[in-house]
Amino acid sequence: MHPHLKEDLSAFDAILDRARSMAVDYLSSLDSRPAAASQPVDLPAHIALPEGGEGAQAVLQRFERDYSPLLSGSPGSRYFGFVTGGGTPASLAADWLVSAYDQNTQRNGDTCAATIELQAVDMLRQLLGWPAEWTGVCVTGATMANYVGMALARQWIGHEHGRDVAADGLHGMPATAVFSGSAHSSTLKALSMAGLGRNAIRQVPQLRGREALDVDALEDALREHGDRPSIVVASAGTVNTVDFDDLAAIARLKQRYRFWLHVDAAFGGVAAASPRRRALMAGIEAADSVTVDAHKWLNVPYDCAVVFTAHLPLQVEVFQNHSAYLPPPEPLPDHYLHLTPENSRRFRALPLWMGLLAYGREGYAEVVERNCAAARHLGELIAADARFRLAAPVRLNVVCFAPVGADANAIANLQRALHRDGTAYMSPSVLNGEPILRAAICNWRTTDADIDRTFAALQRLLSN
Repeated sequence: MHPHLKEDLSAFDAILDRARSMAVDYLSSLDSRPAAASQPVDLPAHIALPEGGEGAQAVLQRFERDYSPLLSGSPGSRYFGFVTGGGTPASLAADWLVSAYDQNTQRNGDTCAATIELQAVDMLRQLLGWPAEWTGVCVTGATMANYVGMALARQWIGHEHGRDVAADGLHGMPATAVFSGSAHSSTLKALSMAGLGRNAIRQVPQLRGREALDVDALEDALREHGDRPSIVVASAGTVNTVDFDDLAAIARLKQRYRFWLHVDAAFGGVAAASPRRRALMAGIEAADSVTVDAHKWLNVPYDCAVVFTAHLPLQVEVFQNHSAYLPPPEPLPDHYLHLTPENSRRFRALPLWMGLLAYGREGYAEVVERNCAAARHLGELIAADARFRLAAPVRLNVVCFAPVGADANAIANLQRALHRDGTAYMSPSVLNGEPILRAAICNWRTTDADIDRTFAALQRLLSN
């Protein structure tokens, strides 16, 4: 055995204790750590691979000294960039165990990991009030979940044309139309990966002053498309304004037109954890596939998302993988080898499972409502200061705003100044062709005090 491996084996407990100490130091520093660390311009992209290695203890020390200060405080209560949750105590503890247990989550008969995933996905379905007949599977994130949805839609469309696309490919197939009002960029990537192409998207007009598609315009487009099968990608929580397409109205269109309905509910779908918000998802039962992210509003550590579908046999057709040492494809919901793009799969369902059991319906409903209240509070502070303007109504947990009269350069400067200041982090974005700042409030730690502290920093930086 290599000397460092032998030393590290004997010192395994001390190595894990050191890693735990580093993690505790990091987590305890979140309130004072910059929400988003500034990176030095001379940070090397390449370092020399050592011949004999340094051993785990030395490398942990190196990382803590040279790189830990450069990590963002993204699990903290004032990281409002992108759509980023933190890790609840239960889900973080589970995620540590995932690496220690190192299970390949398949239905091999040698681990309970696949059963845990079945339970986790079903508990999530219960939390959101979605149909009992749906099956779901964990993937790495919304992009991969959207990809699975598009791959299933592609297979369905092939069947509508009398083809098995998974077996025979797309050659000779008519181009597929994909109708959407505000498809996320990950959907475009998914269309590219699925071979349908980014240019398959047919933009449907949105309702005036909204990011939700105009259902009448969608029906016009479907009618013009004729009886050819198509895909409709609906949004349940757009990235900028958390707007929702009218899923119930779109569901009614399925009675007259041939289309696969994919709902991108990456983070907005979790609003249904609160009974007060569940009506936003009315009509979801008509969906053929649905994306929901766990490492966003469910506050599970990266990376975990779930794709649900009502068409398990199609999923097996697309993703089956059989060889001499692998079990044959069967339409079983825990046969993950045949349900996802991956063969080897991390035990990523355990943090979701542990979080759902730890906090239950009431815990997740409370996080949703508290985050929505924090967003309303920030919106009220912005509206009360004549130097700022809201760029959109605060619908759920995202606030879009800008300084009054500021151009793109001034807004970018304010975003960078907030980044350097470290109090909070927000993403720049564009809404209705105008640059804005965007605060997505998804973290289980966030309180109104964090909002007050953040807004005070914005006021101070704008005055400088």
